[in-house]
Amino acid sequence: MSYSSFMGKLLDGVEVEWKSLRDISEYSPTRVDASELGAISFVGVDNLVANKGGRVDATYLPNTDRVTAYEIGDILLGNIRPYLKKIWKATNSGGCSGDVLAIRILSEFKQTVDSQYLYYLLSSDEFFLYNMLHAKGAKMPRGNKTAILSYEIPIPCPDNKEKSLEIQAEIVRILDAFSAMTVELIAELNMRKKQYNHYQFEMLQFTETTQYLKIGECCDIKKGLTPIKKATPGKHPLVATTEERQSSLEYQFDCAAVCVPLISSRGHGVASIDRIYFQDGKFALGNILCAIIPNDSRVLSAKFLRYYLFDKKDVLLVSLMRGGANVSLTMDSLKKVKIPIPPIADQQRIVRILDKFDELVKGLPHEIELHQKQYEYYRDLLLSFPRSNSDVVA
Repeated sequence: MSYSSFMGKLLDGVEVEWKSLRDISEYSPTRVDASELGAISFVGVDNLVANKGGRVDATYLPNTDRVTAYEIGDILLGNIRPYLKKIWKATNSGGCSGDVLAIRILSEFKQTVDSQYLYYLLSSDEFFLYNMLHAKGAKMPRGNKTAILSYEIPIPCPDNKEKSLEIQAEIVRILDAFSAMTVELIAELNMRKKQYNHYQFEMLQFTETTQYLKIGECCDIKKGLTPIKKATPGKHPLVATTEERQSSLEYQFDCAAVCVPLISSRGHGVASIDRIYFQDGKFALGNILCAIIPNDSRVLSAKFLRYYLFDKKDVLLVSLMRGGANVSLTMDSLKKVKIPIPPIADQQRIVRILDKFDELVKGLPHEIELHQKQYEYYRDLLLSFPRSNSDVVA
């Protein structure tokens, strides 16, 4: 069924009345003592960013004595750029900071406007663009409260509350189903990550009988030669310090290798390595990384080495990083790192198992992204009600 025929059947010729938020809701008029808020009853922008309702850190307190109170069913909006698109529907009562607005449906309209329906309307791209357009301020724009309350929302079948709520409920049901699918996928991703980390940890523990060698004794280490920002795009992968591969016209290596960043991922005096890469075939390597190449693939698998070094990176590699503003790792220090050399059959078995987990974990974010885009597409379609010629857009 097409969108137009679905909406035609859903609305069945009923009228749609456009009302400003000011007509049906208000900003929370009450205040609450910040000192009396529990661990899950204060909301700031950081909570909205993390998609959580309560405080992320139980020790965090607002820097004011009294904050705006919110109630169950209130819609909380991020009120400062870049968080103007963040929105949350309160499932508990508490207080919120000045960087969050609490919108409450007026009591006389609680039997006319479904709060979840309002939540979806204010989650739409249309409202976000409207909010951005009317935001006030130069460096850190804030939501314009007057403009927000002037924003118009559609109320189907305004003369029949029961019919109106039925239509709103059907829209909510469809969008809830899309949202639930995304939530389920996120839960599965978190479960897979925990499972993956558990198996990776367990499988990369070795006994005292396992042979250990220094990397310099069983591998060759070479520095990357390609200036990442000046590389000419081409048909060969370019391993840089990003998750996705770039490309290069020229290649430096034609083998299987472990690529390790030599510069801290965070900088500013903080030692950190976010990613370690496996690459085989012909590829170029950025000049702030080095390639560790096993001397004999029949003895040491490059992919096994990548899994091992990534799992142990904080202990084996990050601890070797030195420097002030530019924290770095030297190839000489890498050569001295000891690594296990279990039988090649064991290495291959470990790689097969971890590859399967890695594939599952990497595939789910893409699936989540697709579901999210699908949800946003249908949300904006389902909430695109027709306007009559007499309607005036706020």
